[in-house]
Amino acid sequence: MRVFSTSPRPVKVWDGNGAVPMDDATLAQALDIAGLPFIHKHVALMPDAHWGLGATVGSVIATKNAVIPAAVGVDIGCGMLAIPTGWRAPEIVGWLDRLRAAIEVAVPHGRSDHGRIDTDEGGWKLRPLEEVKEVYDREFRAGLNELMERDRGVFAQGRTRPHTHAWNMLGTLGGGNHFIEVCLERGTDTVWLMLHSGSRGIGNRIARYFIARAQEKCAAWHSKLPNKDLSFFPRGEKAYDDYLFALDWCQRYAWENRLLMMRQALRAINATLGEDRAPRAADLIHCHHNYAAIENHFGENVIVTRKGAVRAREGDLGIIPGSMGAKSFIVRGLGNPESFHSCSHGAGRVMSRTAARRTITKEQHAADTHGVHCRKDETVLDESPRAYKDIDAVMAAQVDLVEPATVLKQVVCVKG
Repeated sequence: MRVFSTSPRPVKVWDGNGAVPMDDATLAQALDIAGLPFIHKHVALMPDAHWGLGATVGSVIATKNAVIPAAVGVDIGCGMLAIPTGWRAPEIVGWLDRLRAAIEVAVPHGRSDHGRIDTDEGGWKLRPLEEVKEVYDREFRAGLNELMERDRGVFAQGRTRPHTHAWNMLGTLGGGNHFIEVCLERGTDTVWLMLHSGSRGIGNRIARYFIARAQEKCAAWHSKLPNKDLSFFPRGEKAYDDYLFALDWCQRYAWENRLLMMRQALRAINATLGEDRAPRAADLIHCHHNYAAIENHFGENVIVTRKGAVRAREGDLGIIPGSMGAKSFIVRGLGNPESFHSCSHGAGRVMSRTAARRTITKEQHAADTHGVHCRKDETVLDESPRAYKDIDAVMAAQVDLVEPATVLKQVVCVKG
């Protein structure tokens, strides 16, 4: 760990003493955050950290009596799920293309038709599974009604009705770096299912509203901020309570979204292979990595915002995925207090999406994802392995935060 400071509160960086690349803009952004008066102790940067909109991706930010909506970001509750399926590697050999196709049919993914709700391939096109509608009505309808009662402005704009938007996206993958993978466990022939997604369009819509509202309030208060993306709600303001309520709703929605996709993907795998095998619920590993929670650190209750970081208390199981062509890790937390009991959430970008599309060729992408049944076209070049840091270097830089429990290698990858 290295320590940097331009204010009373430093930035602590897990970069393997410089072994993992981290550009100046990333550190400068984190130092701006550390200079805010309500930061608790320090800001922690994980080895996968890189510059991000609002706040540094791969950062852990503890705040006292304030919350920064843009630090959580627009994909509230984004995270990972992994479970051993009950299948063994020899049983799926020769079926990988069919497994990929079956998952792509079972789980809406990507985005089309400018996100138009009745034709977007990334949603249910107003025809969700009955299970999805039942879960939404039971778990989320009342909460969204309360959110709208708390703040009528949250959905004042937008042509799609909030409930329709929300149930139409529940149990769907999205695009960008979200994925569903079939993986093999190193050292055994166990087949795993792993997926990555968040609170979808409804979470994005809610997040953008509260980010804009925080910016309006801080401008009205003439708050001195390094940039408007660090606008905040102080405790005691109604907006503070409204945002925490919305945050909880979105984080629960994201959690259930992943569970629904897991069930759909497992059914698709079982149907393709011709046998119904149910994994043990006790084997499920599930974690957020874009979220905020009230926790106790260094003797005080604070709001911990993990933007691209996983909670890693002693004994906690978490998931750190590599890129499309690399391995991924199931990890066990070591409970390091200096990281606010956190670890990285992945390999972390080393190229922007624009730079990746400009410099990585289809031939390079195909070579780097050899053996993985996935898309090889130009539309996924921004997610190609070369756009990410070396996952082995990232893991080596956080040996005091987590220890590997299981290593997984993907053989199927579905991207939006």
